[in-house]
Amino acid sequence: MNQQIMPLGLAYDDVLLIPQKSRIISRKLVLTKTKVSRNIDIAIPFVSSNVDTVTESAMAIAMAKLGGMGIIHRFMTIEREVAEVRKVKRSEGFIMGTPFTLSPKQTIAEARVRMKQHNVSSAIIVNDENKVLGLVSDRDMWFTDEATMTMDKLMTPREKLITAGIQVTLDEARKLFRKHKVEKLPLIRRDGTLGGLITSRTVLNVDRFPYATQDKSGRLRVGAAVGVVGDYLERAQELMKIGVDALVIDIAHIHSTHGLLAIKKLRRIARNTDIIAGNIATADAAKELIGLDVDAVKVGIGPGGICITRMGAGAGVPQLTAIMDCAKIAQKAKIPFIADGGTNYLGDMTKALAAGASCVMITGWIAGTDESPGSIILRKGQKYKVHRGAASFSAVASRILEGVNGQVRKELSEKELDSELEEIVPEGVETFVPYKGAVKDVINQLVGAVRSGMSYSNAGTIPELWKNARFIRITPAGFRESKQHNVEEM
Repeated sequence: MNQQIMPLGLAYDDVLLIPQKSRIISRKLVLTKTKVSRNIDIAIPFVSSNVDTVTESAMAIAMAKLGGMGIIHRFMTIEREVAEVRKVKRSEGFIMGTPFTLSPKQTIAEARVRMKQHNVSSAIIVNDENKVLGLVSDRDMWFTDEATMTMDKLMTPREKLITAGIQVTLDEARKLFRKHKVEKLPLIRRDGTLGGLITSRTVLNVDRFPYATQDKSGRLRVGAAVGVVGDYLERAQELMKIGVDALVIDIAHIHSTHGLLAIKKLRRIARNTDIIAGNIATADAAKELIGLDVDAVKVGIGPGGICITRMGAGAGVPQLTAIMDCAKIAQKAKIPFIADGGTNYLGDMTKALAAGASCVMITGWIAGTDESPGSIILRKGQKYKVHRGAASFSAVASRILEGVNGQVRKELSEKELDSELEEIVPEGVETFVPYKGAVKDVINQLVGAVRSGMSYSNAGTIPELWKNARFIRITPAGFRESKQHNVEEM
């Protein structure tokens, strides 16, 4: 063993932020805008975790509308992950660049199947040259029994549609919706071909969610996780085809030979897509990943509430120290990084940001919400949802059984299956978490807490927080003093 003096590792509970003389008169004046990666801005410093009980399309949509971003987990088939990302990219957008279309000779029966597959309520009817002929909604088919009727006989023809040119502005579209009381506004080029679509819902959502995280086309931004073995290159290519905004290379310890090689390979094919790589816990790891031209790094090995990596493997770095060490490298290189895990109290969010993180990845905070995957379970009259770590026994076992672990595999015999299951060393746990309702209510609490914490450090922005924040180490007695004590909760 190397006999060097052991460094001190600090967790969030070991420190407090020292209050500064503050000019902030209201936390509402505090701006939480930051970056999740080099080319992606977010209005609030929160990213939902790519854990399979936390983020699929519903969570990613909600997070992006609120000003953050969601990372779709990778523990599913390529086709399903692509479908989840597509749902996010198609859910919003001032202008939908590739609206759903049908041909004039397709039947009602065919239309019903395809519209259900694509989760849409209407279709623009175009000919072989992509010229707009009309529009059909699901309402047009409600009371029609003729399954063989074709779209050209059912559609509202183009001459009766309210349309606009492809250069239409948001204000112009809003006026057209108000005047004509329509739900769809097809955009038609001068040559009569389809140029896009605007829906009344997307216009309303622009007003309802002014801080939504959107791409240049007004579509919600979303990230998607990939691994470093098996089908990860194919997975990444398919995700990029449908416009994923960030590829998150996600393994427990990416500062490894195979992890670094995977980053190099993905960087070669993802020239126009941001790459976020993790997880790491040291400055050396941050330096090496940044040297491979990643657009953000993800910091945290073993701090998560459902993670037992440190207990099982005996490896990790307390999260506050990991963040501070990585910040020295990342901020110098102007590369954002995400603090992943270890936040047990609201104030830990501000501590993570103050230590140098650009944003915080949240997991347990939003598990059990309406938008998290899974059904509500009743236990002793109380509502719960299942929550598990990505490396828990049940999670790993399910990936083996379902064959979605990113590796090409043959059909396993019962003996081979038993052998693989016996070799699982879990680094996460499975648990029930109380049902929490809508995720927006949780996010509002987190954002409010960060704004309040920033005001104590005289910080009106997150870069100001990096500059102004001062920590003080505390004893276990100081931590006890910080919590409610000598009272009985009602």
